[in-house]
Amino acid sequence: MVFDIKPHEREIFMLIEQAAAELEAPAYVVGGYVRDRLLGRPSKDMDIVCVGSGIDLAQAIAARLRPIPRIVVYRRFGTAMLKHKNLEIEFVGARKESYRVDSRKPTVEEGSLEDDQNRRDFTINALAVSLCGHNFGEIIDPFGGLHHLEQKLLKTPLEPGKTFSDDPLRMMRAIRFSNQLGFKIDEETYQAIGKYKNRINIVSKERITTELEKIMKTDRPSIGFKHLFNTGLLEIIFPEVAALHGVDVRNGKGHKDNFYHTLEVLDNLCRKSKNIWLRWSALLHDIAKPPTKRFDPEHGWTFHGHEALGAAMVPRIFRNLRLPMDHKMKYVQKLVRLHLRPISLTKENITDSAVRRLLFEAGDDIDDLMMLCEADITSKNPKKVKRYLENYEMVREKLKEVEEKDHLRNWQPPITGELIMETFSIKPSRLVGDIKNAIREAILDGDIPNDYDAAFAFMLKLGKENGLEPAA
Repeated sequence: MVFDIKPHEREIFMLIEQAAAELEAPAYVVGGYVRDRLLGRPSKDMDIVCVGSGIDLAQAIAARLRPIPRIVVYRRFGTAMLKHKNLEIEFVGARKESYRVDSRKPTVEEGSLEDDQNRRDFTINALAVSLCGHNFGEIIDPFGGLHHLEQKLLKTPLEPGKTFSDDPLRMMRAIRFSNQLGFKIDEETYQAIGKYKNRINIVSKERITTELEKIMKTDRPSIGFKHLFNTGLLEIIFPEVAALHGVDVRNGKGHKDNFYHTLEVLDNLCRKSKNIWLRWSALLHDIAKPPTKRFDPEHGWTFHGHEALGAAMVPRIFRNLRLPMDHKMKYVQKLVRLHLRPISLTKENITDSAVRRLLFEAGDDIDDLMMLCEADITSKNPKKVKRYLENYEMVREKLKEVEEKDHLRNWQPPITGELIMETFSIKPSRLVGDIKNAIREAILDGDIPNDYDAAFAFMLKLGKENGLEPAA
């Protein structure tokens, strides 16, 4: 079968053919680029394998391009990368690999195209297109990858135990590709994931998290997470999420399965937002339900305080998964901590004070918080869903009304600690903090207006009550 070369590909393919012929290093397009082109999916990454030096071929190609692109060389791995138009092109010499049982780092030797295809993760990623003169454009398919593309099937090129043992991350990649492409995992391959799952322990947390996030960026991450759970991988790589699974029944009273509920919330949110950190918030919003679960004979199962404990768990989870510990973590932590607050605002006779406090604490993330809360509605009763959504719409209107009146989004109290110390000529002390907090609470409670003059007058009153007089 011949690859349908598009006009925008012909220029770079011809340049590679010419340079490879001069270097006597036969070259091939391999892997994901070929797969995605055959599936009609966009792809910006192109892998070129040559039977020779990938670095030499990259340098020869760069010399032919105008403007001459910058080459990034990884000599330790024998690879080089350059950018051309909208493509990132990586060049590597064909190689074969062997692994020790206790290592994820392979012993690498020069090899043939066949050796290189043997070391690929799945048959659909082992497809190669020749850029050699005698069979230019021919698809080289030693493992039936074209047939598996038609079948929408993921299958390892070699015995799955060897493929997964060589690089255990391939087990997660199987699940990720299945989720992204809508492919089924071959039964023997799927069973091997469960059998070799413990080998994932030698893979770095960074690589694992990269695959997790690729699953979370799909339209329906629940598919991937169910595969991770069913194969036993989830309990190893993310035990906190796996612990959500299951239903306890006591005195005839059970609770919902928080694992499947969480996945439903995540899917709901993915239909509304591509914000990966908001998606993390959905995944972690009920993360503390297992440790806070209690049975009350009168009320059944309770999870009191799971939002506060969940927020406290977020930094440890982020650190363990090598996720950023900056404002992104704090954003997720905030949404986990606040995810029950809008529900309380759906009750009758809610005070402006409660609305002000939520606006103050959520700041610019209030809209994301409301999106998370709406995604958290997973009832199968249409009437309940309609009522909940109407209640949240009422909350949105109340938030808008109070915000327009009090301007509390990202608000900072008008009186600072420095001003308190300067006014009363006192040094830093607990009293300074008490006065500052009292002013903030008075504004949030609506006891005084949110303006400088009212706050300053209230500060003087508080100072007088504590025996302080303004400095002369």
